[in-house]
Amino acid sequence: MDTAYLKIDSMSPDPEVIARAGRILKEGGLVAFPTETVYGLGGDAFNASSSRRIYEAKGRPSDNPLIVHICRFDDINRIASNVPEAARTLADAFWPGPLTMILPKDSALPSETTGGLDTVAVRFPSHPVAAALIDAAGGFVAAPSANRSGRPSTTSGAHCLEDLDGRIDMILDAGEVGIGLESTIVDLTTPVPEILRPGYVTKEMLRKVLGEVETDRGLAEGSDVRPRAPGMKYRHYAPRGVLTVVEGDPGKVTSYINARLDEARAAGKRCGVICTDETAGAYRADVVESTGARADEESAAHSLFRILRDFDTRNVEVIYAEAFPEDGLGGAIMNRLLKAAGHNIVYPGKI
Repeated sequence: MDTAYLKIDSMSPDPEVIARAGRILKEGGLVAFPTETVYGLGGDAFNASSSRRIYEAKGRPSDNPLIVHICRFDDINRIASNVPEAARTLADAFWPGPLTMILPKDSALPSETTGGLDTVAVRFPSHPVAAALIDAAGGFVAAPSANRSGRPSTTSGAHCLEDLDGRIDMILDAGEVGIGLESTIVDLTTPVPEILRPGYVTKEMLRKVLGEVETDRGLAEGSDVRPRAPGMKYRHYAPRGVLTVVEGDPGKVTSYINARLDEARAAGKRCGVICTDETAGAYRADVVESTGARADEESAAHSLFRILRDFDTRNVEVIYAEAFPEDGLGGAIMNRLLKAAGHNIVYPGKI
């Protein structure tokens, strides 16, 4: 398959390009497109064959549900059998934007799109290209992140091409995305709203709107249970090198990482470190990548997946990453880091 690769203006997308991409989706094809979070791999949400093609193109397990993207709030009633008042409250506060809600599924939506679940994940993205494409495609686009399954999510059109060239019909390249981490997922089918995936919309932000909100404690570890939302069960975001997260006193973290780097380099391994501006000069690695100032969580979120992909490009075999505080957006950053590391985390000096 030849994959069409088209540049498109992020704020004023070409109507002809959007119409062409929309026709591809209506005919059962697949299009990678930008959102404010990461790039998505879109197909017609009401076409079971399209959803199967998404799983095939990504190499994604078919029990890992897709997110249905809409461009009008009222369209939620076409895919959800019950829309609670909490959904309207969240939509007023955060839509269009980086928030996904889990709701009871309408029977008209194919089970292939929801991974066989009786719930649906639904999101209303704010990116102008995404909004225009969803509208041109008929209003309902099923889209996970536009990467091969298990790889770091794509934050640029070039990343999509790297992973999906020859596997999908079209890539719309609007440059780098703004946020860099996938949307927050909140389950509204539970007695108390529950965060299934942390993201840019934090627990603190959700509590200001909804009041009581819980976090699924099992989401970080993964398990053999059927996933309730995209990304809960399987390893994600992994670079090709072996990644270890190191948490603790900054001085002990730096000393520990440098000692492990010396060992790895002595064994002939090419090494990398993910850190912040404050410590970037302290490491003896082949490749040192800073996410920015330690207090700048938005910079860390924006750069994380790009850094993981850069390590692959530079053939880094052993990677150590400093941990981030887990309050606010740091919780989402740590969630992605731990998944990328297969939950391999060490605490130097801690017994």
